[in-house]
Amino acid sequence: MLAFAIPSAAMAAADIAVHRDPGCGCCEKWANQVRQQFARRVVIIDDLQRVAFQRAKGVPGRLSSCHTAIVDGMVFEGHVPIADMKRVLAQRPRGVAGLAVAGMPMGSPGMEVRGQAPQPYNVIAFGPGGEKVFARHGR
Repeated sequence: MLAFAIPSAAMAAADIAVHRDPGCGCCEKWANQVRQQFARRVVIIDDLQRVAFQRAKGVPGRLSSCHTAIVDGMVFEGHVPIADMKRVLAQRPRGVAGLAVAGMPMGSPGMEVRGQAPQPYNVIAFGPGGEKVFARHGR
């Protein structure tokens, strides 16, 4: 496990910062998938103040999960699929600050368990423009 206490402002713009619950192993699994798909350094920050961080970044409470990542100024809460991250980063829709997957649905990135059937889940876009379904998975 990597754990650095690096202020976000001190990191290079290309770095991906993942603020996570220090007791949650699925966060590391998700971060490993991000590492494989983005040609960037991923910094894992064990963040005991993660809930306050989520609020400061505008994550709606009902969309809270176990980790929050910042990529190019956009917020990604929970087990958001890499393809959805790439799509929103390319599109930069007006009024969208980030994407979230509430909770920890089985089968979402980082939550794959052999022999467990994936659960359907939605990826929600949130920001000043409100909330809307960005993608549906497992249906």
